[in-house]
Amino acid sequence: MEEPSVLDLLKDKLAFWRPSTLHLQWEEEAEDGDVLVGMNGNQGLSTGVETFSIPVSETQAAPEPLKETVALKIPWRTLGALSFALIAQKALEPPSRSVPVGVGLYGFALLVLLWAYFSGEWTIAPNRSDERFFNPAWVRLEYVGAAVILAAAAFILFGPIELLGRSYPGGKFTFVNLVLWGLSLFFFMKAFWVSRPGPGVRIFDRLKAIGIVSLNLRTSGFAFLAAGVILLVVFFRVTQLDAVPPEMVSDHAEKLLDVQDVLDGQWNIFFPRNTGREAFQFYLTAAVVQLFGTGVTFLSLKIGTVLAGLFTLPYMYLLGKEIGNRWVGILAVLMAGIAYWPNVFSRLGLRFPLYPLFVAPAFYYLIRGLRTSNRNDFLLAGLALGIGLHGYTSFRIVPFVVLIAVGLYLIHRQSKGARGEAITGLILLTLVSLLVFLPLLRYALENPDMFVYRAFSRLGESERSLPGPAWQIFLQNLWNAMTMFFWSDGEIWVHSVTFRPALDFVSGALFFIGTALLFVRYLHRRHWLDLFLLVSVPLLMMPSILSLAFPGENPSLNRTAGAIVPVFLIIALAMEGLFQSMKRHLPARLGTAAAWALALVLVGWSCLQNYELVFGEYRRVYLVSSWNTSEIGQVIRGFTSSVGTPDSAWVVGYPYWVDTRLVGINAGYPRRDFAIWPDQIPATQAVPHPKLFILNPQDTAGVTALEGTYPRGTLMPYQSAVPTKDFLMYLVLPGDQPESYSLGPLAPTP
Repeated sequence: MEEPSVLDLLKDKLAFWRPSTLHLQWEEEAEDGDVLVGMNGNQGLSTGVETFSIPVSETQAAPEPLKETVALKIPWRTLGALSFALIAQKALEPPSRSVPVGVGLYGFALLVLLWAYFSGEWTIAPNRSDERFFNPAWVRLEYVGAAVILAAAAFILFGPIELLGRSYPGGKFTFVNLVLWGLSLFFFMKAFWVSRPGPGVRIFDRLKAIGIVSLNLRTSGFAFLAAGVILLVVFFRVTQLDAVPPEMVSDHAEKLLDVQDVLDGQWNIFFPRNTGREAFQFYLTAAVVQLFGTGVTFLSLKIGTVLAGLFTLPYMYLLGKEIGNRWVGILAVLMAGIAYWPNVFSRLGLRFPLYPLFVAPAFYYLIRGLRTSNRNDFLLAGLALGIGLHGYTSFRIVPFVVLIAVGLYLIHRQSKGARGEAITGLILLTLVSLLVFLPLLRYALENPDMFVYRAFSRLGESERSLPGPAWQIFLQNLWNAMTMFFWSDGEIWVHSVTFRPALDFVSGALFFIGTALLFVRYLHRRHWLDLFLLVSVPLLMMPSILSLAFPGENPSLNRTAGAIVPVFLIIALAMEGLFQSMKRHLPARLGTAAAWALALVLVGWSCLQNYELVFGEYRRVYLVSSWNTSEIGQVIRGFTSSVGTPDSAWVVGYPYWVDTRLVGINAGYPRRDFAIWPDQIPATQAVPHPKLFILNPQDTAGVTALEGTYPRGTLMPYQSAVPTKDFLMYLVLPGDQPESYSLGPLAPTP
């Protein structure tokens, strides 16, 4: 039969509604469970992940060994597609960017990629086969009853109640409602949890199961690679943590005031300050303050969010292993760990990394639960989903994503014979997440306006009218969000290098390739997981896309943060397929060497660009854009530690200048707001101590008021380390003190 052309193959696969009329060699690849014959004459059982060899019977004639070819079969289509994609994404990088060149080259990359895929050169790791887990039909009804009673009691105590003649306002965690809530969750999990027979699984066995330790009880080479990846990722996430980013913004003041509330014993379920926040970060930061002794500071916020970002990565590995193999997992950890997008919002000290932190385990247990029908996985997915709802407001989209995932599974053939288990699992997942969500549910019922205000202020018209028809804004937002990986990540300098792609050029090119490969494979294989990975990207970006009232805030790297989970899984799938193509099509040693060399080049390029983005461009822009409240705080700290007191230092208010609460936090007085307005300056004469006033250099009204009140005061400029951030100091001394003295560790600029 004449070999079909690429166009014939493309037409055949796009017409997915009719049976294939082409006989393709690549369609003859072994499906899960087929018996394979290797070059060593052994048979093997394909599991979709790896092949287990079965020795051929001695009475059976072994096939004649294949002769090794001398000619090199270079996978030039694969390399061509990669090269076109890399050059295309480089053409879209600022400052010199060209849309026609970038789009045109991406078009060529797509055509060559389809050629490489249909010829069997560039494929991606196969979906894992189903492994149905037996779930016993029994349920411990006595535990269910206990869980319901305890949950009802906790629900009542989370709200306002009248008890023994006293009124309790509600909305707070107490020892009693926490115990009742925890016990209700424990008994519910116990009622449905399936315990495996036999002794518990040891830690060493778990390490073997995920590929860290080899079967011969010796540390594997993969373990050394994993250790190297971990060290590299930790370096990117932790180095220069105190300096990048260098300054706080007003959001940090709100967060640290809430942390101080926790340390003062105000255990709120929902913190109403600044339009309302879920509680998880404040308790996490309070724990950091207590464990590390870092105080109510910017560093404490950073430590908590960096840990959240790092704890996301183990589940990225498990997800990669679940959808492909361990190489997909380790590549997902590597590329997500060094990427500028998650690195920046993890070290910013705000709640953003809590979004992917709980998306990753929720996805892992859900996907594994649907593949294996294991009841325990659905329970754990519900646990992750419920905790995530206490983290970051954008996570509220995830319950809808879970419903869509199960719906996609149910309408695909992979669910045949397991639809009942999937629906049962979804019910259990929902009930567990509802139990974990219980405190917030009680708060939301009592304070619905506060609970939904932040989300609906962007979606609706509570703050401003929509700037156009809602459907037009939505479509434009969707386009802007979906192209942010290749073009522009938005205008918000606090958590991004503005108006550049959200991914480095290597990751951007691989994301394009991985998306195309997944889409084409879905058209061929119709596996629900391929489609879910693709649609989960825009779904997890909806908190940004649905910013209809403020479309200028879309795309934003914080509200799209959950999408880093599927995005970097897709990148890892493309990378693993690339390296496998090199190994398959070149002689053994040469193929392995070529794959490793290509990996080092791509990862090296990615590391260099991401390092410069975070520690170069982002740091420089942040310094220029933020106010130097740390320097002002240090000056006041020096004053109060020498001759002054916190009650005799002020920052004179000026429009669009520093947040005076941040000055207090940086000075070591988190509850002190040093603000004063020019018309309030005369009242400071009642303070007997030496006085220090900090002013904006353009505040002539403030200087005039000070000179009129304290004519013997001294006006001194302070030269900031950042140009354009200088400020003035006005020093007032009692009449019997000398005119000069030291301000402490920071002396004013002469």
